[in-house]
Amino acid sequence: MSRKIIHVDCDCFYAAVEVRDEPRLRGRPVAVGGDPQRRGVIATCNYPARDFGVRSAMSSAHALRLCPELVILRPDFDKYRRVSAQIQDIFRTFTPIIEPLSLDEAFLDVSESPLHSNSATRIAEAIRQRVRDNVGITVSAGVAPNKFLAKVASDWRKPDGLFVIAPDQVSAFVAALPVTRIFGVGRVTAEKMALRGIRTCADLQPLSRLELAQQFGSFGERLYHLCRGEDDRPVQTSRRRKSVSVEETYHQDLTHFSDWLRELEALMPRLEQRLDRLDSHYLVQGLTVKVRYNDFRIVSADQTEAALDKAVFEHLLRQLWERHSAPVRLLGIGARLRDLKSPQQPDLFPEEKERALREKRQ
Repeated sequence: MSRKIIHVDCDCFYAAVEVRDEPRLRGRPVAVGGDPQRRGVIATCNYPARDFGVRSAMSSAHALRLCPELVILRPDFDKYRRVSAQIQDIFRTFTPIIEPLSLDEAFLDVSESPLHSNSATRIAEAIRQRVRDNVGITVSAGVAPNKFLAKVASDWRKPDGLFVIAPDQVSAFVAALPVTRIFGVGRVTAEKMALRGIRTCADLQPLSRLELAQQFGSFGERLYHLCRGEDDRPVQTSRRRKSVSVEETYHQDLTHFSDWLRELEALMPRLEQRLDRLDSHYLVQGLTVKVRYNDFRIVSADQTEAALDKAVFEHLLRQLWERHSAPVRLLGIGARLRDLKSPQQPDLFPEEKERALREKRQ
């Protein structure tokens, strides 16, 4: 049965809230991020700043070189959480089926909503108007029969836009959709596809499941469905974690491998504390490390593992060091999780599940 899904995405959320609270900033390039003198990074920026090439995850110092008039404000996450809660309250007046993705975006299932004659388009417009009037910022929205298309649609007419993909429009819309719009198709995968003459979803559709698996691994099955506009994931009102991680950005580069190992000692207790706060249905199934070099290139390494093990993190870091022994400005470690409550993970071995739960509780 076709669903009616809305994806709502706040426009430049942190920066929009700051401009709302400080009218003198209207029309000026504004970013929220870290101190450019202390190797800060841009968290988000408004559209006047983007016109100069400023982007999220860019160093604040580089952003200022691109746009000398850029106003960089320190983030106020307590304020952003309060504003996000206001927006969530608005969502709840339209439907109880809400899946927040972050402070500034969420999926809403309005398939059964009696409001506005059950028109998802009119509900989305009403939400946008109410956020504008009550919160003082703009949001963009996408309406579609599933989550994948709704998220694509919300980005189609940003900022302050609404785009609708009706069920009878899905085939034509998806056929012309660039493969780069598919979540998970990054630069490397897109280049790999381009070498094979694949640039749109229509180019992917003739490939069988087997061919996609051979060319793109486990991602191939998902590509098979997404390039046809198929996505049967429900809007989940209680989201479960797939991973947990901690990281640190350093004011001075870590120039030696011994520095990496020293910082690993500080990161391990933080990761252990985060894992301890999870419920007993989560199990560790892999460990990962991430570094950002001083040229902002990010690399990672991971390994299948059933428990936190500092020796495994050391091994993975050594792999990265031996591959490229350059100074780094960020170091992170994390754990991939198996969720025993997830219906997508069938209990092939129920004895293993019960034993794991007993061990977790001990």
